[in-house]
Amino acid sequence: MIKILIINGHPDKESFNFGLAEAYKKGALSRGHEVKEIIIRDLNFNPNLQFGYRKRTELEPDLLDAQEKIKWADHLVLIYPVWWGSIPAIMKGFFDRVFLPGFAFQKRGKSVWWDKLLKNKSARIISTLDQPAWYYWLVYGKPSNNAVKKLTLQFCGINPVRVTNIGPIRLSKEIYRQKWINKIERFGEQGK
Repeated sequence: MIKILIINGHPDKESFNFGLAEAYKKGALSRGHEVKEIIIRDLNFNPNLQFGYRKRTELEPDLLDAQEKIKWADHLVLIYPVWWGSIPAIMKGFFDRVFLPGFAFQKRGKSVWWDKLLKNKSARIISTLDQPAWYYWLVYGKPSNNAVKKLTLQFCGINPVRVTNIGPIRLSKEIYRQKWINKIERFGEQGK
């Protein structure tokens, strides 16, 4: 049994991303995995890291709860659309406010190095695109994958991080979307 945290970064509850999250959850629960969720759009928090790291901003209760869920989890599943080559603004604000020094990483005094505080966890990124996944990789270099996988999750010690890009969604047919729902449900069953 694996403790899985699904983090949904899409601001629209009627989006395909919510269908993917439900499919993953259904698969995971069918195999007895424990599942918790963070639906970022439902959290009450200021996404602006107002003072950067210069001055501490107190965390809202929803963000404290999010940190507890992240600590609890063995495996994180991040689901979001790629907009302008990146993640939705609300998800970026969530990362800025939650993955803080002392929780996710710790800079070492008088050094360029840091300690990774979220080790012994794995993750899967599931992102949706309005272009073919191969095009996003080949032409643009998959910037959101790099930012979330390498510069956020792995920076904090979460490894391995698997990536699934699904696209194009905008002009896709129901049979294509259902194929992906089925595949994501299987990922949930496997806890990966």
